[in-house]
Amino acid sequence: MDTILIDYYEAIERASNEMLQAARSGDWNEVVRIEGACAVLISKLRSASEGTTLNADQVKRKSRIMQRILINDAEIRHLVEPWLEEVDNMLGSPSRTLH
Repeated sequence: MDTILIDYYEAIERASNEMLQAARSGDWNEVVRIEGACAVLISKLRSASEGTTLNADQVKRKSRIMQRILINDAEIRHLVEPWLEEVDNMLGSPSRTLH
């Protein structure tokens, strides 16, 4: 069962990489689609991890995977900020419409 956990972490990392590539190319619909797939994987990981412990090597592997996911996430957030600002400008900020 602990091998399955690592498989989930690796699948999440692959999805994170795909999300980053989509963000780099400005394909925000794809980013959102992959984000949904990630949410499903994370939910499955949580269920599978109940009562399961990883050995020392697996913990190290998990840590390396998580670090790469966090690096990808930081870059995705950096790339998405201008897009979110553009969307906000198109929709108009609620604070601006209240004045």
